[in-house]
Amino acid sequence: MTVFMVETYLVKLDKLGEFAAFLKKTDAFMKKRPDLYKEIKSHKHFSHFIGGNLGGFVTMMEIESLSDAGKVYKKFMEDKEFRTDIQAEWVALVVPGTYSLSIWNPVP
Repeated sequence: MTVFMVETYLVKLDKLGEFAAFLKKTDAFMKKRPDLYKEIKSHKHFSHFIGGNLGGFVTMMEIESLSDAGKVYKKFMEDKEFRTDIQAEWVALVVPGTYSLSIWNPVP
């Protein structure tokens, strides 16, 4: 059964321009390291358009199963290149304490 790994967070308002460049860097990293992303069927970033929090973002990853979601998360946390090149930069752009990770499943 397909599940969705959903991350929500606020980007620091003075870092919004840098965050746009960061998303491009992340996309390039995904192409460079497909081994980290092979369980992910789709991957999208969303920003609040109307309502919500200014600087609010959601990242959704469609994954085949809960088991595969665990594999994805484990690979990210164990990969040195991801943690030093991507995660460290992301942490510098995000408002501390605003990150949330949830797993959603579709309702029939």
